[in-house]
Amino acid sequence: MKIVRNILFILVFIVLSCSKNSNDPVFVEQFSGRYLYNSDEIIEAYFEHELLFLKWRGANKIKPLKTDDNTFFVKEMNEKIQFLSNPKDQKQYMVLVPKMEGEKITYNFRKLEDSEKVPSEYLKEFNYEKALEGYLAIQAVDSLDANINEINFNDVGYAAMRKENYEDAIHILKINVALYPDSPNVYDSLGEAFMKSGDTIEAIKNYKKSIALDSGNRRAKRILKKLEKKD
Repeated sequence: MKIVRNILFILVFIVLSCSKNSNDPVFVEQFSGRYLYNSDEIIEAYFEHELLFLKWRGANKIKPLKTDDNTFFVKEMNEKIQFLSNPKDQKQYMVLVPKMEGEKITYNFRKLEDSEKVPSEYLKEFNYEKALEGYLAIQAVDSLDANINEINFNDVGYAAMRKENYEDAIHILKINVALYPDSPNVYDSLGEAFMKSGDTIEAIKNYKKSIALDSGNRRAKRILKKLEKKD
């Protein structure tokens, strides 16, 4: 009998633990979705068996610790979060719980509509036109936004070149050109992508633009001479 009582106690404990961590079905339906973490990054909230999980920065199954009905501690962020509806726009938000008592709540991360995408999502889908639109919109709001860093785009373009995905590299580096039309480096990189793809005419055109913006670019001048001999 003692063994049976112990087993029953354990089962009751498991059931109570699960019910404590599980979430109301209405809450699950209302707050499942993708949230705008910053101008080009999302954090996704999803539920399995009514338990909350997050996808964020390459981690696909972050499990927050539920501390009450609508408060969770996310170790990976070192933050407590809540899911709230903003009375001003009636939209759902993931918010950071204020660290100081009495501090006003900031509605940090808006839940995106199903049709909304950030530029990097379009980039992953090879929809370069939409990606460019998005990045230009970010630049219009904040030209110093880290998500439109010239060097980062260059690195992504060169990563595609190393894989010999020259068409993708060209599209990515064209975005960099559109964002930074006065930078000699973006034309130099685009010229290299065209050269490696076998398009000598476009390579020459872009190397010339780079040299026009930076007459001291000796490497570009050497490459341009070789290309013009071939042409």
